[in-house]
Amino acid sequence: MKKSFGPEGALIGTYSNNEYLSGIEKLEQALRDEVILEARTTLCDSEQNLYVELGQYTGIIPKSESLYSNDGSIKDIAILTRVGKPVCFKVTDIINDEYGSKKIILSRKAAQRDCIHNYIEKLIPGDIIPARVTHLENFGAFVDIGCGIISMLPIDCISISRISHPHDRFDLGQYIKVIVKTAIDEYGRITLTHKELLGTWEENAVLFTQGVTVAGIVRSIESYGVFVELTPNLAGLAEYREGVEIGNHIAVYIKSILSDKMKIKLVIVDSGRPEKVSFNIKYFIDSGHIDYWRYSPDVCERVIETVFL
Repeated sequence: MKKSFGPEGALIGTYSNNEYLSGIEKLEQALRDEVILEARTTLCDSEQNLYVELGQYTGIIPKSESLYSNDGSIKDIAILTRVGKPVCFKVTDIINDEYGSKKIILSRKAAQRDCIHNYIEKLIPGDIIPARVTHLENFGAFVDIGCGIISMLPIDCISISRISHPHDRFDLGQYIKVIVKTAIDEYGRITLTHKELLGTWEENAVLFTQGVTVAGIVRSIESYGVFVELTPNLAGLAEYREGVEIGNHIAVYIKSILSDKMKIKLVIVDSGRPEKVSFNIKYFIDSGHIDYWRYSPDVCERVIETVFL
């Protein structure tokens, strides 16, 4: 089986992964082939060893093999929070215990080390990669970029349209695409961005027509007007209307679309109501590599761009 360095959970249910977990002979083959597999954890014992369901067998990930880290330290919470979730691993040994039963020793650290050396260290700025959202904070989204290796996507890199919190755009467990902004540094960190995948101003503006009424989400209320999100990478400005609040799902009339000023003027039709509403993410690019991205139209003097170096 070709090695996969996707986010944890991506291999669960695949034919190749299931085949390796189908019996002891296949697990022995996985040991010889040094493949990365995935299964779900069922238990963390008092010594913080993780137990993993392997079909009719149970594997064990010793605490020392549960996580790869640059300094070798392992936080207890990083182990405890894996219970009930998929983990990646390599089979490192199969032995008979004192009762003659098979004891299958696994290493998540070995899988992560393989992922870092043969995938993450080879990524360069501009590479588009899959990721899975694992945690959301005010300042950004933490995402799994491969085999449980976590990287942070800052809130200002999620979309052009302003959001108050990453949960306005993402859900926990959601699979997304991201772009490598800077390559891995001496501390093993990679920075990511996402907004460049959501289309330019023109690519989004062409979806709308002057004179129509559409749905929007209030993202910001300023002294000079209300910013209303039409798509994740496009917002228009409307005059203030009483009763409008951030997060409200509202109807807006498109008064004008001005490419040279990169502006969409709106009129709020109703003040709407607060509710959990988010637009589906549409990727205009979802694979490969990009060196340069310009959000603003060529006819606009203001330039918003990203150069990947």
